[in-house]
Amino acid sequence: MELSGKSPASSDHNTSKKTVASSATAKSTGKSTASSAIMVKRNGKAVASSANPMEPNAATDLSSLPSEQVMFFREVSLGPREAELMFRMIHFWDARNPNTKTLIGREMLLIDEEGTVIQGFIPASRVERYELIAGSVYKLINFFGSRSKDQFRVADHSATVSFSWNSSLSVLENPPVQIPEDRFRFHTYEEFKANCDSRADLYDYVGHMKLVNGQTLTDHIVLDEADIAEKRHLCVHIQTHDGPVMKMYLWDKAASDFCQKFKSYGGIPSVLLVTTVNPKHIGGTLALTSMSSSRVFMDADVQPSKDYLEWLVSNSEIANRVSAEVVTKPEAVTLGELFSYIKNETSKVAWFECTATIDDVIQGSAWYYISCGGCNSKAVKGPTSLVCNNKKCDKREVTGVPQYLTKISVYDKSEQAVFVILGDAGKELTGKHAAELVANYFESNAGVGVDHCVPVPDALLETIGQTRKFIVKVSDHNLTGKTQTITVTKIIPAGAPLPSVSDGISKTGGDDSGPSGVVGGDAGDRARKAAEYLESDEAKRSKSG
Repeated sequence: MELSGKSPASSDHNTSKKTVASSATAKSTGKSTASSAIMVKRNGKAVASSANPMEPNAATDLSSLPSEQVMFFREVSLGPREAELMFRMIHFWDARNPNTKTLIGREMLLIDEEGTVIQGFIPASRVERYELIAGSVYKLINFFGSRSKDQFRVADHSATVSFSWNSSLSVLENPPVQIPEDRFRFHTYEEFKANCDSRADLYDYVGHMKLVNGQTLTDHIVLDEADIAEKRHLCVHIQTHDGPVMKMYLWDKAASDFCQKFKSYGGIPSVLLVTTVNPKHIGGTLALTSMSSSRVFMDADVQPSKDYLEWLVSNSEIANRVSAEVVTKPEAVTLGELFSYIKNETSKVAWFECTATIDDVIQGSAWYYISCGGCNSKAVKGPTSLVCNNKKCDKREVTGVPQYLTKISVYDKSEQAVFVILGDAGKELTGKHAAELVANYFESNAGVGVDHCVPVPDALLETIGQTRKFIVKVSDHNLTGKTQTITVTKIIPAGAPLPSVSDGISKTGGDDSGPSGVVGGDAGDRARKAAEYLESDEAKRSKSG
């Protein structure tokens, strides 16, 4: 089925993607944009003027500038422009520093009467000057055409309309021309896969839901909003037509919007459309994550979701053909295949399942490290207390928490390897937290100083000879040859079913323009932090001989 709107959009730079523009017949205020007036010309376009001479003439009042200076978005170029734009505000969102959360500015998605979409930007110092309402039509006089960012673009245009010191913005209650309400840029599974982890343009996705937080779509499905709010995300298994099933991670506001829309339907909605999603490898499979700019629509919200719902009703047997669980598990490989993947020059960061036997727990170095309780980075001694080693962390004085940093030697029928067990993966291996094992040692050895290195506990040594399923991450450190140690993010007893990868998603966020998308839950977050520490520690040892 071809996705199509009521009014065609202008041609795309990338012909492989589907672009949909929906026509605008009413604004968010509920007033019609139609007018029973005579027609005048604006840049060769027919526009309506007021039939009542006592009323403000919208077309005449459109600009105090000469008509040749009124611009369409396709005419916008780089540099300051003393010109006028007329557009509909599709959507706006705050851009914040991902670490400090400081407001950078307000980003906008704008559409003009030709259906051309462009990104807009208001610097933080000017945000309070303008009252924005999504869906309203505005007139903007004077702006700066800045170069669009290279990463995470939400529109095809190479320029961004940036509000400058002399910009003037006013709302048009009765626009003289019709302006489309929205526009969508759809990508297929193959296109998302080709752009995975590239931080390139953000495109839209529409499909039918198969699971929501692991639950099938039945009348008995219940969304635990408190749990979703605490974790700040939810996971939806979603599929387009008969293509592969993907996981869609909705974060923060997108997760909240999903819950509200899901509950607002009388029945159970089937179709999900999410805009500006980021394709990433999560748990060894392609997944999509929402961004600050993302919007959520369901069954009858917009024309593309209506079109898809119509297809879904007529093709239910195709929609139910693929099982979500089959396609979302990490790929099972041998250790030999894992090393072959690492040596491949085209390989990217990925997750795999390896079944291996533990041969030894490597000793001679600490099996744990002391982490910051706030961000899980390494904590170091300060003048009077422990301090976080992460300069971006807002906790300068911390309570140290022991975390697993344990190297084990493993083997299977094809190869040997060294795995590093980090964070919660250690508890999955031993059944005990590192903090518990460390505390037990000091309780049993009261005279030992706090700087004493706790020897490898029996709980770890007793795992020698056990065969386990390991979910491992091939990281940038492996691909660049900085370390051969493979990071373990999850451990499952042999024979146990693999958990949903969503069980391992980080609580730190899924938006690269805001929260960072880190996989592995507490384990994955600690894995990333500790892996950086591990790499640094290994580099120091190699330099010292």
